[in-house]
Amino acid sequence: MKLAMLARNPNLYTHRRLVEAAEERGHTIEILNTLRCFMDITSHRPTVHYDGRVIGPKDFDAVIPRIGASVTFYGTAVLRQFEMMDVYPLNESVSIGRSRDKLRSMQLLARRGIGLPVTAFAHSAKQAEQVLAIAGGAPVVIKLLEGTQGIGVVLADTPRSAKSVFEAFRSANVHILAQEFIKEANGTDIRALVVGGKVVAAMQRTGAADDFRSNIHRGGHAEKIRITAEERSTAVRSAKIMGLNVCGVDMLRSNHGPVVMEVNSSPGLEGLEKATNTDVAGKIIAFLEENAAKGRTKTRGKG
Repeated sequence: MKLAMLARNPNLYTHRRLVEAAEERGHTIEILNTLRCFMDITSHRPTVHYDGRVIGPKDFDAVIPRIGASVTFYGTAVLRQFEMMDVYPLNESVSIGRSRDKLRSMQLLARRGIGLPVTAFAHSAKQAEQVLAIAGGAPVVIKLLEGTQGIGVVLADTPRSAKSVFEAFRSANVHILAQEFIKEANGTDIRALVVGGKVVAAMQRTGAADDFRSNIHRGGHAEKIRITAEERSTAVRSAKIMGLNVCGVDMLRSNHGPVVMEVNSSPGLEGLEKATNTDVAGKIIAFLEENAAKGRTKTRGKG
């Protein structure tokens, strides 16, 4: 197969591993800087232009989107153009956009009965007390909707501190939500990596001693874990609801079962592969081998 990867940094561990896995299995792969692509949007011959060359429908069999959160709008537009050219996407543009909108994704998961922390969302800081009450009172986790890797996540210990955080965030004209603090998780979470409707690897992440967040980027560490049947089902169902072929599903173990924190459409592979000693990159390429040739895609440029 001829594969394209939409990514801005070819040196990241995940991107290097995907290239290695593709080449080991006999495929060619080219990394295209997402922001250096531009599109010729025509009804008969849609194309992507990149560094002075024209990319047409026959140049690639599949595209792997590794679109950073900060360029979601433009990145999904480029990916849609590949979809218009009938190039098979590992994850479709509509699904990526759906998962990047934290509020929308939680609403979709909740509607389908996926366990979530009690969550409240409001426009005005004047509603802080009501929002806090819905989320179960302090301590409460307050999140920026646009935050990633633990950035923009605050644990407010008291109602007064929660109100102060609300006011500070809203004065900056950013959207926030408040979530129940799952104390019994003890600063750990689970990431289950789903590929093609199956959990192929899972790890438990534990935050630094002085941080309730478990993100590895923020000093946490990871170890292989055996997840329960309920956790496995929750991860697979969450991926299906989002419409994602490949994703990382982040969950907490609560007293009332697994609760989903986030469904990540561009999960990093470094922590997971090293913690579990699993060739996740190879499993992703194997999924493309099985599905790209058959052209199995839901939107084919729709939406």
